[in-house]
Amino acid sequence: MAELNYRTAGESHGRALTVLIEGLPAGLAVDLALINGELRRRQGGYGRGARMKIERDEALILSGVRAGQTMGSPLVLQIANRDFRIDDAPVVQRPRPGHADFAGAMKWLTTDCRETLERASARETAARVAAGGLAKCLLSAFGVQCVGFVAEIGAVRADVPADATPDALAAARAANDVYTPDARAVDAMRAAIRQAKKDRDTVGGVVEVRVYGVPPGLGTCAAWQEKLDGRLMQAVGSIQAMKGVEIGLGFEAARRPGSAVHDALYYDAAQRDTANFGFVRRSNRAGGLEGGMTNGMPLEIGRAHV
Repeated sequence: MAELNYRTAGESHGRALTVLIEGLPAGLAVDLALINGELRRRQGGYGRGARMKIERDEALILSGVRAGQTMGSPLVLQIANRDFRIDDAPVVQRPRPGHADFAGAMKWLTTDCRETLERASARETAARVAAGGLAKCLLSAFGVQCVGFVAEIGAVRADVPADATPDALAAARAANDVYTPDARAVDAMRAAIRQAKKDRDTVGGVVEVRVYGVPPGLGTCAAWQEKLDGRLMQAVGSIQAMKGVEIGLGFEAARRPGSAVHDALYYDAAQRDTANFGFVRRSNRAGGLEGGMTNGMPLEIGRAHV
């Protein structure tokens, strides 16, 4: 199978966002309801901006699918913008800190930041989410489950057990509008958002993603460009407003001795017929990645259990 890859196109107030996915095998069932469910969750969340009230994101398949299954050819999804006004949108000549406005104006020698911000906008992530939903269709065929959730908002930190199952995490996340599995943190997270709004400010946060059922050996130690931890950090770090990526303990590993960082191996004969051939670990401080390869433990990206 060819390497799975995707590219996005489209502007914040353009006609539509599109995503081109290449490398999918033929015969994969495309669950459009799953993809649209992912898009709806992206639009939700407590304290969301006004743009989310305008759009009603749904993916339209333009190519690569016949009778609900992939054909092995490039697949294109489109997400229409209701707020389509790119030609009439006002000129922007006051760059906003924290955005691409100033850097883009300098790069392309323009006095109008509009042309930079239209593409740099976080609206682009709708196309990424659609591609991610399609990737879930592929992963589910191999028994791999991926669950993302909010781990922190401002100074409020959720307590999420390391041994939580993917189904339990997804159900607990869906039970509230701040998307955290920790029900005890919900009210405090909402309060932090409300206070920031009252102060005419915003509040940041930390998200975590856990991937279950990943076999050992994905990635490589042979070439730095192909190490899976590096590729994942690049992908996550390219999301708008992301300023740090942690795997497993992440930065906490720098504050600990090696004996409190590594995950010792044990053997359990009862699990010798599993993908790990019976080798087990009692901790996952490495976040499922060692030497650029998966080690059979769940992948943990973000502010993982410490």
